[in-house]
Amino acid sequence: MSNRRIQMPREVYIDPGIIKDTGEICKSLHLDKKILIVTGNHTFDVGAKPVMESLEKEDIEFDVIKVDRASYESISEVEELITADTTVLGVGGGKVIDVAKLSSYNQGVYFVSMPTTASHDGIVSPLASIKNPNTSISATAHSPIAVIADSEILAQSPFRLLAAGCADLIANFTAIKDWELAHRLKNESFSESAAALSIMSAHLITDNIANIKPNLEPSARIVMKSLFSGGMAISIAGSSRPASGSEHLFSHALDKILDKPALHGEQCGIGTIMMMYLHGGDWKAIRNSLKAVQAPTTAKELGIAEEDIIEALMMAHEIRPERYTILGDNGISKEAAYELAYKTEVI
Repeated sequence: MSNRRIQMPREVYIDPGIIKDTGEICKSLHLDKKILIVTGNHTFDVGAKPVMESLEKEDIEFDVIKVDRASYESISEVEELITADTTVLGVGGGKVIDVAKLSSYNQGVYFVSMPTTASHDGIVSPLASIKNPNTSISATAHSPIAVIADSEILAQSPFRLLAAGCADLIANFTAIKDWELAHRLKNESFSESAAALSIMSAHLITDNIANIKPNLEPSARIVMKSLFSGGMAISIAGSSRPASGSEHLFSHALDKILDKPALHGEQCGIGTIMMMYLHGGDWKAIRNSLKAVQAPTTAKELGIAEEDIIEALMMAHEIRPERYTILGDNGISKEAAYELAYKTEVI
């Protein structure tokens, strides 16, 4: 019997204009003693300002800090402003949310996730991606006490970010295949409910692909709800397994190789095409879904050299050796990597 605790947000709001109710929501959850808003330079005007206005209206005391990188340096700066009665509001994109999440976890205070883009599933998961000098690592944190996602703001963010969020969700299809493989071959623990929720999240995208268009609030709401349920699958599993397999290892390998990687979701999307081919699945359906949301499907569209794709495929199995995937323990040869990228038309 496992005594592992499953953390879930207490309240979730995914609505147009909901950001204006931030103060009321914080009061209703008794999180109104002192607020620290963690935001970014790009998201200050669109996100932090309306939050500040809402908190002022409810006479809630707050501080604001801007961060530009998801680094341990940024986390330390935020932690210095946290006291025992602080609630941390992460208002911004993935980097801001990750810094807010980990700094609040380290200081043992509540965290509210307020995404301004729907670009990946870290918005609600209990994991944070933090940059080291050479790579990014996945750090254990906690789930937000609440999620306040203004679908109007999400819809106004660059569509490329929303498309990347869709691609990150489509990656669940191969992540689950890898998890099932590890369960069969390595007797790794497996959660049917987490896997089912992860696949449902991916299907929410592929089944609604025709409705996901730029600057449409209902489109942003579909993607945000899918990211939320995908994040819940991670909480249930107690690991990123339901949403991160060989396609994510490929993306992390690219992060190591490249000076300027593409968006996380974009790289994972291309990885999903190739890993689905290795699994013997319908990789063309994956590619068509990515094309439909205007996510890249080739090295050229990704802005990455073909040789970097090959190198990433060859080193992907080394990124998390404890995580067994279709790439096996020894990875794939240069010839096999080239053939894989060529057959799937990535190169």
